[in-house]
Amino acid sequence: MQNGHPFLKMHGLGNDFVVLDARGRDLGLTPERVRAVADRHTGIGCDQLIVVEAARSAVSDAWMTIYNPDGSEAGACGNATRCVAWLLMEDSGRDKVVIETRAGLLDAERRGERLVAVDMGPARLDWRDIPLAEPVDTLHLGITAGPLADPVAVSMGNPHAVFFVDDAEAVDLAALGPGLERHPLFPERANIEIAQVLEPGRIRMRVWERSAGITMACGSGACATLVAAARRGLSGRQAEIVLDGGTLAIEWLRDDHVLMTGPVALVASGRLGPDLLA
Repeated sequence: MQNGHPFLKMHGLGNDFVVLDARGRDLGLTPERVRAVADRHTGIGCDQLIVVEAARSAVSDAWMTIYNPDGSEAGACGNATRCVAWLLMEDSGRDKVVIETRAGLLDAERRGERLVAVDMGPARLDWRDIPLAEPVDTLHLGITAGPLADPVAVSMGNPHAVFFVDDAEAVDLAALGPGLERHPLFPERANIEIAQVLEPGRIRMRVWERSAGITMACGSGACATLVAAARRGLSGRQAEIVLDGGTLAIEWLRDDHVLMTGPVALVASGRLGPDLLA
């Protein structure tokens, strides 16, 4: 049976995606259809639905659109960027590609067998760029929730609030995440990171992603965490970020761009049934 649009199921450190290639046709995606595909019981199931489209500029290889499981659109996803970059490199036989997103042009490079480095662009630190609802010092947000207090705000094309704690495992992220995501200071909601500095070059991080909840990994969140730690003087500009699903190597370059290196995995391929996408 060849009916239905083909899909790939991929993940980066357990942060999982359904990837659709729309370079040859308009998929007619709606929020309802995105939610149907992302549903883990009646659909394929994913943290984000990724659509690869034709390049919109002469310097890029493809455009990538990122959908949250609630049907809304996200501005950035580091783990998905690595997955799409690997697919484009496999298709082209090249070791470098440029992916266009709402967050800008992202350069990606093969670093080994299913290992990809992505320049995630500059870390944005001004309150307007996060964005925040009012002018505040992004190094010290006046937010508290239970044992959590004094987060750092960073934008990596999407908003992040990073809380530093003594024990990341002890935080009830499932209970605190929903309220923090929707704090009035975040007009576009925020990704919430809980970070414990194990040593200057190694940081444990757990994440609550807006719209998706707790996920096993968040590439943009790992980038935001390293930037926040460096700004606070808790680490240098390079560190391993230890996530539930594995470890990412993050470096905050001198030009303020953030380089993320990590693995990709291809899990399965198939075709969406007509109840999901005609």
